[in-house]
Amino acid sequence: MAAIVKDAGEIWTRLFDHRPYLSGEIKFFLREFEEKRQDREVERLFVVLERVTEIRDTQLDRLKHTGETYLPTLITNLDAALNMCNRMIKSEEEHLADNSLEAKRALRKADWQNFISDMAGRCSKVDSTFQEKEGELREFYEDLEAKLHIVK
Repeated sequence: MAAIVKDAGEIWTRLFDHRPYLSGEIKFFLREFEEKRQDREVERLFVVLERVTEIRDTQLDRLKHTGETYLPTLITNLDAALNMCNRMIKSEEEHLADNSLEAKRALRKADWQNFISDMAGRCSKVDSTFQEKEGELREFYEDLEAKLHIVK
């Protein structure tokens, strides 16, 4: 009976006790991590810390001075640009809202079309009158030529 309990204990240990395996894997991971990285992250953190400290010590005052110098001018220019944009929008809205201007344009266009059609009609009348007079003159001179030939 003791042998069966001992065998059952060994089987349970092999199936459910993962401490020896995990211990080996943890040691392997730590060794690989430490050997391959060789404190690169720590060095990078120190470099970043140095840069931040340098910026804080040297550039912060310069940044404040530059902001105090140029920001009011920038704000003034931005306000002027905003006012110009608002004026342009307002004038465009007024222009679009002015229907009388569009009505006058349509009226002028209709007047122009009437003028063009009237001029075309007058030109055709002049052409027909010219052709009639040309025919009359041709007949007159043919008649006159015919009379002059008889007289000879």
